[in-house]
Amino acid sequence: MSLRLPTHARRLLAALTLSLIAGLAMAQSTSWKVTLDTLQGLPTVTKGGAPAIKSAFVFWGANWAWADTSTRFQVLAPYSYSLGGRNASLDFDMTGSAQHPAANQMTWNFDLNAAAAKTGIIGGGISFKFDLATFGPEMGPPAILPDKTGWTWGPAGGPRLEMRFSPAPANLYMEPVSKNEIRAFFYNGSMPAGHTVSTATLTLSGTDIAFVPTIIERFGFADPTTWPSNIMDWRTSPVDLSFLNQPEIPAGKHGFIKAAKDRFVFQDGTTTRFWGTNLAAYALFTTSKDGAKLQAHRLSQLGFNLVRIHHHDSYWVNPNVFGPTTAPNTLSLSAASMDKLDWWIKCLKDEGIYVWLDLHAQRFLKAGDQIDYFDEIAKGKTDADLKGYNYVNGSIQRAMRDFARAYTDHLNPYTNLRYKDDPAIAALLLTNENDLTHHYGNNLLPDKNVPQHDTLYMGEAAKFANTWGLNKDATWQSWVYGPSKLFLNDLEYRFDQAMIQDLRNNGVKVPIATTNSWAGMPMSSLPALTAGDIIDTHSYGNIGELEKHPLYAAHFLDWIAAAQVAGKPLTVTEWNVEAFPDPDRHVTPLFMAGTASLQGWDAIMVYAYSQAALDSQSVPSNWHAYSDPSMIATLPAAALLYRQGHVRESETVYAIAPTPAQLYNQPLSPLSSVALRTAVEKGKVIAVLPATKELPWLVKGTAPTNATVVTNLQQSFIPAGATSVTSDTGQLRRDWDQGTYTINTPRTQAVMGWIGGKTVQFPDISVAVSTRNATVAVQTLDGRAIATSRSMLVSLGARSIPAAGNRMPYYSEPVEGRVTIRSAAGLKLFKRRPDGTEQQLPVTYSNGAYVLNLDPSLQSYWLMLK
Repeated sequence: MSLRLPTHARRLLAALTLSLIAGLAMAQSTSWKVTLDTLQGLPTVTKGGAPAIKSAFVFWGANWAWADTSTRFQVLAPYSYSLGGRNASLDFDMTGSAQHPAANQMTWNFDLNAAAAKTGIIGGGISFKFDLATFGPEMGPPAILPDKTGWTWGPAGGPRLEMRFSPAPANLYMEPVSKNEIRAFFYNGSMPAGHTVSTATLTLSGTDIAFVPTIIERFGFADPTTWPSNIMDWRTSPVDLSFLNQPEIPAGKHGFIKAAKDRFVFQDGTTTRFWGTNLAAYALFTTSKDGAKLQAHRLSQLGFNLVRIHHHDSYWVNPNVFGPTTAPNTLSLSAASMDKLDWWIKCLKDEGIYVWLDLHAQRFLKAGDQIDYFDEIAKGKTDADLKGYNYVNGSIQRAMRDFARAYTDHLNPYTNLRYKDDPAIAALLLTNENDLTHHYGNNLLPDKNVPQHDTLYMGEAAKFANTWGLNKDATWQSWVYGPSKLFLNDLEYRFDQAMIQDLRNNGVKVPIATTNSWAGMPMSSLPALTAGDIIDTHSYGNIGELEKHPLYAAHFLDWIAAAQVAGKPLTVTEWNVEAFPDPDRHVTPLFMAGTASLQGWDAIMVYAYSQAALDSQSVPSNWHAYSDPSMIATLPAAALLYRQGHVRESETVYAIAPTPAQLYNQPLSPLSSVALRTAVEKGKVIAVLPATKELPWLVKGTAPTNATVVTNLQQSFIPAGATSVTSDTGQLRRDWDQGTYTINTPRTQAVMGWIGGKTVQFPDISVAVSTRNATVAVQTLDGRAIATSRSMLVSLGARSIPAAGNRMPYYSEPVEGRVTIRSAAGLKLFKRRPDGTEQQLPVTYSNGAYVLNLDPSLQSYWLMLK
């Protein structure tokens, strides 16, 4: 998201600043917002943070063969953009621009230059997709203009959009049934050599709709290379929260963890919750022993008390748990690779950090694995993904059981315990992101060219349909809601039960999760997940999560809340934000920790601490948080808040209680349920699953006696005109209109999001910064309230942007302004240098308050007042 303006463009900024400020004000006041996406430069229309129109370049060769277009986008000045791209398949280049000639208009100029003429192709241009499920009642269906030059959407007199092309598109096509997509083609059937030019003009009319700046413009036009670099060292921690783990050393001292209703409890009766992360792939197998020991200690200092071992078996990791990927099979564990895992577990255990083990992540089977019907799932390759097929193929099930036994039976020479006998192992996951009910059931269908697996699948479907008197076609059609969701849950559940029983028979004691609720899974997928002791989830957000209006849009934490089944602990083995480097990623750790505390979630794991070897600094990545100053800025603050319970769990429980018809016959999820989205903002949300005769193993959910039972899934728990909401505890407040989130407790007071230019008052602190999007958090380290604390952590956060070409170093935007902390006199201010030493800083104490002046000279996001 960096922006480096040429000199001539910088000269325009003074004249254009006022128009940008006006646009920013409009962005806050209008409901319907039109902007350009920053990947392709095409229009995106939102209301309340929910996308109403998404646009994308689409091209196809012959026979609908996809022809991908790589794109580029640049902000030249406020509301002035360049865009372009390259389509290698069709061999054309594209250049273009976009301008804002009038308050209600945006104009695009496209120039496609083809190297040679082509015939017999489908063609392509721009696809416009409309969310009619959400906005159709208000806006109606889109319509193609009578002269076939474009389209229009919206009622007369209301918010209305009109897109016109000149010349008229070569083809203008609307999806005939759903009417939720219009395609405007530059090429149709053939492509001439040379230049094809087109102009598109989008005109807005009516009220409550306006063009707004892109996310790049909203963050400002600073040159990141002028910011401090290397404010953090990847080998040392900028804070030391290892005191949180001291009572747990070594991990496992309280005995094995068990699931007790919706909580984790140790054998000695101690309840616990986990703030964790993931060590994955090359971090596991190519980090030296000294490096593992160093990073285990750093993980403790950063506040983590749980690490998930992930991508241990993945086909793209060389070596993996099976050894070199050239091995002819995946039937045996590599002694060298297991030694690496053993050492990691020993080092983590010594730091009071527990371990979560996956039994399957991305193992690809090989011909030497003796798998029935291997050739049809390998599809001509030497290895094959097992996902989906494992639910019907007995030989794959055998291979997975054999691995699970070997893995959990493995003796760790550094602890002298088998994995199954080590109480530092907190939990197991059977299979990662591998469900039948929403994703991989489709792998087994008749059109997937897997006849043996399809025969097994169809046989199971017919048997289920006959048993319960269901329509046979509706039962096997995995993509259709209704009987298929019952059948798929049952088939998935039976596999999970067999795997779990085998592990229990082999002596595994810890809680087991089956697979995950992930990537848009609806609540109809929850019944099968209840086979495990835990419900596990994955959720990834993106830019602007704080700005999503719950009446219209789901934020990424809503998806986690939707999976909290009554009576089961809820874990999150993966969370993060995309796409890297998301400029406001610094807000998400505290947003996650505050919400998780309010909701009573039991284990939270960011993905990932590292996928790369930890003996040197790797390239910047979403999956390498260990070296990312913007994530590390607030991850320790989030750990402190969550693990010490600074935010109270809600006493208001909303029990989402769908009927079987609501659960199985429609896509019930945060996308479709206003009740779910709005309840998450106010109190604790649980899912109460109904008794289902076709699933006799499903335990009927029970709502607490004090719960508000929700059967109207479109009921709202916030007023229609609200721009913000405060939790029932009074401690959390999200303002989606301003894009801010505050935490107000005796031991944590924090504000984050679009806080630049505002003064935010708390009982004990005041924050006034000029940095447009930032985080400021003040917390106590000694268990006292801020007003009486003698040891406090001040965490700051803003953008951290890699150098050009996604290389190190990170340039970290300074948080500039002032923080006032009202507390007793006598404290001194320090920052931790990248080498781990502390440096005392000047601080003013006046009228019972410390005044911290924040400026670029700090070169740090972490301060201690003690």
